[in-house]
Amino acid sequence: MLFTYKAVDPNNIQREGTVEAPSVDAAISAVQKRGYTLVAIDETGQSEGLMDLMNIELSFFQSISNKEVVILSRQIATLFQAQVSPLRIFRLLSAEVENPQLQFVLNQVVEDLQGGAAISKALSNHPKVFSSFYVNLVKAGEESGSLEKSFDYLADYLDRQYEVISKARNALVYPAFVVAIFIAVMGMMLTLVIPNIAKILVDSGQELPIYTKLVIALSDFMVNYIGVILIILAGAGVALWRFSLTEVGRRAIDEFMISVPYLGDLQRKLILTRICDNMATMLSSGISIVQALEVTSDVVDNRVYKEIIDLATAEVKGGRSFADALAEYGEIPGVLAQMAKVGEETGSLGKILNTLSHFYRREVNNAVDTLIGLIEPAMIVMLGLGVGVLLASVLMPIYNLTGSLGS
Repeated sequence: MLFTYKAVDPNNIQREGTVEAPSVDAAISAVQKRGYTLVAIDETGQSEGLMDLMNIELSFFQSISNKEVVILSRQIATLFQAQVSPLRIFRLLSAEVENPQLQFVLNQVVEDLQGGAAISKALSNHPKVFSSFYVNLVKAGEESGSLEKSFDYLADYLDRQYEVISKARNALVYPAFVVAIFIAVMGMMLTLVIPNIAKILVDSGQELPIYTKLVIALSDFMVNYIGVILIILAGAGVALWRFSLTEVGRRAIDEFMISVPYLGDLQRKLILTRICDNMATMLSSGISIVQALEVTSDVVDNRVYKEIIDLATAEVKGGRSFADALAEYGEIPGVLAQMAKVGEETGSLGKILNTLSHFYRREVNNAVDTLIGLIEPAMIVMLGLGVGVLLASVLMPIYNLTGSLGS
């Protein structure tokens, strides 16, 4: 709702204006955040329009993607370089973004800035959009007076992370799609086509090959128990989902993900890329190594590596070196611990970690390219074998039947 208010600023000058808020208490709080002493406030009975109401409703159905945060960060960095004030930057961007939910978040940030809040504090009120890494880097920029550089670091960092993760994710879309189509087609063949052909073959009375009997048996099983199969699959899916919500389940799944042959190696390299890049960016921004480790622990999605970083953080707080704390764990490559040790001894840990992040990023790109190169022929072989076996099991008995009828 839209509220009109009368207030007095710190210089005893009377102020009048409007503020939009979901309730009177929220409107009073918004006015007081601006440093005003409230005299009167009234509800106008109007909102800022039907479009705003639609935007708020749409925000529940439209999420904020990583790509949008990347673009937003790049725009903020560019506007800071142009010497535009923070309040004006967020006002401009809130008017330009198309995502209703992101627009709502930016409007909240503008209100907080108008109330005198620091940028990092205003952003920290929206943890689903701005991670602890994001907020801490902005806070470091505020403390050092280099916000322009901090947002530039953020834009570059998010660009790199988005590029690596998108490439790895897109590499798995094609095989997942092909496998899904293959399973659907084979399922339809076994439940709709094979039963009709099997009836003809069985009625012919001829001796069927073993592979044909196996296909017919599989077809009969699927036709008779398709409902049970679907219920079991659905139940297993729900059970796995609920198990993944528990701490034990999440850790077990994360441990499994990094132990799968080849894909696990790709997953580990992705995690190491994020750890090294995150640490390098924060250390280069003047953030202490302990704080950088604590923030990195929050942004690492894998529970196994999160536990390692938490334990390493405790050891670093106790006076142990960062490299020695990591060297104890088999999940951390020896080259990472050794290079980190060199970085600590030479006072260039941030640069060393940045070099490592570039290395692991290239490793991820190479692994994805190799994976794509292996998947395509593997898919062709798999599809060929599946279709070939199915056709051979049906066509060979039909061929024999027509041959015996002809003779």
